[in-house]
Amino acid sequence: MDRGRLEAFSDGVFAVAITLLALGLTVQGPGHGSSLAHQLAHAWPTFVAYVVSFFTIGIIWVNHHALVSNIVAVDRTLLFLNLVLLLFVVMVPFATGTVADYLSISGFDAKVAVAVYGGILLGMSLGFASMFEWSLHRRRTRTQLPRDQWWAARRRFVFGGLVYLAIIGLAFASAPAAFALSGAVAVYYVFEQTPASRAADSGEQPGPE
Repeated sequence: MDRGRLEAFSDGVFAVAITLLALGLTVQGPGHGSSLAHQLAHAWPTFVAYVVSFFTIGIIWVNHHALVSNIVAVDRTLLFLNLVLLLFVVMVPFATGTVADYLSISGFDAKVAVAVYGGILLGMSLGFASMFEWSLHRRRTRTQLPRDQWWAARRRFVFGGLVYLAIIGLAFASAPAAFALSGAVAVYYVFEQTPASRAADSGEQPGPE
C-alpha cells in the first residue's frame, strides 16, 4: 500500500476528531433566564477540556506525520497498528464531552469521567508506541535509529505511559488534579519540541512522543 494513502486517511481522521471537539462548544442562547456571560462562565469545564484535547490530538498528529514520512513501505501490520491509534483518537471527543459534563458537578462520576479520559490517552500512547516499535526493525525507514539508542527511545514511551496511568489512578483521589495533569502534559509538549518533531526538522528517524 502507498504510504500516502495511509497518511491521507489518518489526516482525515485527525481532522474529524478535532472538528468534533468544537461541536461541544455551545451555549443555550437568549431567552433561557441567564446572561451570555453567566453561561460562558458556567461552561468553563467545556472550554478547558476542548483546549487540552485539541492540543493533545494536535501533538499526536505532528508526531504521526514525522514518523510516517520516514517510512519506506507500508505493510498490513502497520495498517492495523495505525488503526489502533486512530481508534483512540476518535474517542477523544466523547471523553472530552464526558469530562466537561461531569467535572463541574464533582462526585464519583467525575472521577470515572477523568479516568476514562486518561485511559484513552494511554491507548493513544500505546498505539503510537506500537507504530514506532514496528518502524525500528527490518530497515523499514529511510533513516534508521541506531540500535544503541532504541532503549532510550523506548523509555520515553514507558514514562509517558506511566504518566497516563498516574492520571487514571489520581482521578479517583482528585478528578480536577488528574485532569490538570493531562493538561500539563499537553502544555509541556506544545512548548518542548518532541523527538518526533525534532526528527522531522532534521530528517532523522523520529522518536516517541
